[in-house]
Formats: sequence, C-alpha cells, structure tokens
Amino acid sequence: MFSCYCSHAASNLRFLSGLLEYLHFSSSFLTNDILLSNLLSLLSFIFSPRHHLPSTFSSLPAPYITLSLPTPSLSLFCFPPLADAQPTEAETAVWNQVSAVLEEAHGILAELQSYNGAGQEIREAIQNPGDLALQEKAWNAVCPLVAKLKRFYEFSLRLENALRSLLEALTSPPYAPMQHLEREQALAKQFAEILHFTLSFDELKMTNPAIQNDFSYYRRTISRNRLNNQQLEAENEVNNEMANRMSLFYAEATPMLKTLSNATTKFVSENKTLPIEDTTDCLSTMACVCRVMLETPEYRCRFTNTDTMLFCMRVMVGVIILYDHVHPVGAFAKTSKIDMKGCIKVLKEQPSNSVEGLLNALRYTTRHLNDDSTSKQIRALLQ
Repeated sequence: MFSCYCSHAASNLRFLSGLLEYLHFSSSFLTNDILLSNLLSLLSFIFSPRHHLPSTFSSLPAPYITLSLPTPSLSLFCFPPLADAQPTEAETAVWNQVSAVLEEAHGILAELQSYNGAGQEIREAIQNPGDLALQEKAWNAVCPLVAKLKRFYEFSLRLENALRSLLEALTSPPYAPMQHLEREQALAKQFAEILHFTLSFDELKMTNPAIQNDFSYYRRTISRNRLNNQQLEAENEVNNEMANRMSLFYAEATPMLKTLSNATTKFVSENKTLPIEDTTDCLSTMACVCRVMLETPEYRCRFTNTDTMLFCMRVMVGVIILYDHVHPVGAFAKTSKIDMKGCIKVLKEQPSNSVEGLLNALRYTTRHLNDDSTSKQIRALLQ
C-alpha cells in the first residue's frame, strides 16, 4: 500500500510519485476499465472539495488516502528466503501433502547434481566385449545409477500429483484466480517452489549426457541377456514395463517440465465445468508478478542474492510454458495475457550462463512459438 498526502506542494509530489508507481505496477494486472476507475477516483480526490469525493474514499480523513496495490502479497513467492507464508486451516491438507514432496525435492536435486555416470566403465566394457570381468564391472557400476534414475522418475509422478492438488486449490470456485493467490499465499509459494525445482532439475539433466548413456547401456544389456535366456537380478527392480516408461521420460529434453505440462493440460481437460481462464489467469498473473519484480529496480533491489533472482526467473519461465500448453492460442499470441516480449527481455538482460537453459526451455518446450500468430519480434528475441 502507499499513502498520498495532498495538502501542500511537497505532498503533491509524493502523491504523484506514488500514483506513477501504482499505475506502473497495476498495469500488469488490472484491466483498463479498473485502472481508469481508480485513476478517476484519484483525480476526483485531488480536484474536488471534500463533499464531492467518491463514496469509496468518503470515510477517509482528509487529506489522506490509501490505495491497495492489486497484489501486495504476491511478491511473497518471489522471495523464498524472506517469505514466511503459513497455511490457513483450509490450506493445511494440501499444504502438508505438497510439503512432503518438496522436502524430498532437495535430496533429488542433490543426487542429480552429484550424478557422474559410469562412462569409463561402459567404454571399457564396449571396447573389450570378450572380457567378462569388465562386463561385470560396468554392469555393477550402472545398476545403482539406474536405481537412482528410477527414483527420479517415480518422484516425477508424486510431483505431478502435488501439482494437481495445487491447481485444484488455486482455481476452484467461488474465488477468482487473483483472490486465490491472495487468500492461499502458502499454496502459491509452494506452486512457485515446484516450478523452481522443475526448471532446476531439467537444467541439470540437459547438461548431463551420462544419464542417457547409462540408461541406454542398461537397456541394451537387458535385451542382450534376454535373447540369451538370461535374467539378471536388477530386472526385478526395473522391469521391462518400468524401463519403457523411464525411457520415454528421459528421452525428453526437459522431462520434469514435460510431466507438469501434461498434468496441467490433463487437469484442464478433465475439469470441463471449470473455465479454462481460471487456470490460465492464475498462470499469467504469476508470470506478470515475476516480470515486474525482475524489471523494476525498486522491486529488484529486494533480492538478497542471485539465487533469489534465479528462483524468480525460473518461476516466470515455468508458468509461461504451462500457460502455453494450456491456453488455446498460447503465450506468444497478441491476445496473450503474458507480456512475452517483456519477459524475454528481462531474461536476456541477465548473464547468459545463468539464463541460457531458461531461454532454451522457451525455445524448445513451448507449443506455440512457431505459430503464425507469433510476432517476428518475439521470434527474433529467442534466436
């Protein structure tokens, strides 16, 4: 909230400064009609006698007026180290479910970050096919890694269920998406944390070819042994059906993001009585909040470190991609509620080594970038 004092010249300057800040921030969220209504009310306050004030402000002591920014608390999820949004009683059940998943997410990222693969052992086994000792050494090196990859895949299924629970909570009637994000701040923050994890996981996966190499070697070995009527003990943990599902998962450049995109699309298609705008407005609002926080110096200065800024960028990219998969015309069309040009520019202003993975996610995991409705300017920005 900001205060406007209009009794003398210095106060008028403070008022105008506050008004400009309000209009700049609000333009990302409010319709033109609401903005115009607010502006007319403010101008009426400045130029009208007290008894001509709009009824909205009639109870306020002159010459003081307070306006609420449209989403004063949504910035919470942009500042994970500072945010302390606690679940209300109504949120507790979903919050507890998602919290358990997010606690496991930290360990998953740590395991993936330390994943070195069995490249050396595999190369030696391939180069010396007749050396049984090297074959066994490679197999023993790969099996625990495949068990780890299985845990990652199974975690993606739990993450999918957590996302679905959050979507149900943040889009259900009778509240509008903006009201949900205001009322259920703890769940909004968890939604952001899921997206942060998802983009972090996929960035690590994309830069680690050992994952695909290890799993391919495992499947080739299983197939070869099956042809020779041999069954290895490891097949009991990762059977053929599980291996097929894992293969499809890891074949994706961004497997976690693909899982969430499919889950969001499925959520919308299964809830036909729920207006699609309830889901897309929730996503576009979060994208707009992140963009404004990143591009506005007075908000960006609140970031305490680069990790917090990266968190905000990942959330922004994540909701853009989900929006693009769910909305009929996507995020890149002129009618989109997301300022794609502004979002891309914010990313490109950052050091390339920290945002290249995010830009690649927009290039290669969105559905509508190459549609005819996408402007040449936006395509050029992503080249």
